Amino acid sequence: GLPFLPHEKWTVNFKTAPLFWFSQPGEEDLPLDPNGMVKPSDTNFLDTWEAMEDLVIKGLVKDIGVSNFNHEQLERLLNKPDLKIKPVTNQIECHPYHTQKNLISFCKARDVSVTAYRPLGGSREGTDLLNNPTIQRIAKHYGKSCAQILIRFQIQRNLIVIPKSTNPNRIQENIQVFDFELTEDHMDEIMSLDRHLRLVTFPT
Repeated sequence: GLPFLPHEKWTVNFKTAPLFWFSQPGEEDLPLDPNGMVKPSDTNFLDTWEAMEDLVIKGLVKDIGVSNFNHEQLERLLNKPDLKIKPVTNQIECHPYHTQKNLISFCKARDVSVTAYRPLGGSREGTDLLNNPTIQRIAKHYGKSCAQILIRFQIQRNLIVIPKSTNPNRIQENIQVFDFELTEDHMDEIMSLDRHLRLVTFPT
C-alpha cells in the first residue's frame, strides 16, 4: 500500500520508531492519555517526511502521500526548501455533506491528487447520506443504487475513490459505475448538499 503521513497531531518519528506497526487485540490505533485524549506528537512532520522520502530513494516504496492535511500543512510541506519528493495524493474525508471543494482545488493546482475516503458518508447523529432524498431520487433516475451515485459523483470530480465494504455483493456493485454518467445538473444538485459536515470523528 501507499505509505501516508497522517495529520500532524499523530505524526510519529520514522527515524527512531519501528518501520511498521501491527495493532494487537485491545490496542488503540492512536496513543491516548488516561482521559481518552490523543497524545500530541512533538515530532515535526517535515522530519517524518524526510524519512519517508528515504523509503522511496531506497526502493522500499514506490510513492508516498499525506492524509488529512489542510491547506496550511500541505503548503508548508510543498514549500520545504530541500523537498525531494512531492506527495502524490492527499487522502481526505469527502462526500456530498463535506465536498472539500476549496481544499480539492488547492491540491489540484499543486499537482497533488485527492483520494476520497468515506465517499458513502455513513451515519452520524441521525444523519445518513444514503437516506438523503436527493440522492435517492437521482439513484432512481439512473436505475442505480445510492452508493453507486455517490461513487460516480466523486469519479466525475476526478478524485480517487476508496469506498469501504466487506460485503462481496456491495464490492461488486461499487465497481459497476462506469456504464453511466451524471448530468451537470445532477452533479450540481449533489454538490449543493454540502454542509461542511464531517462524519468521521477522531479523539481530540
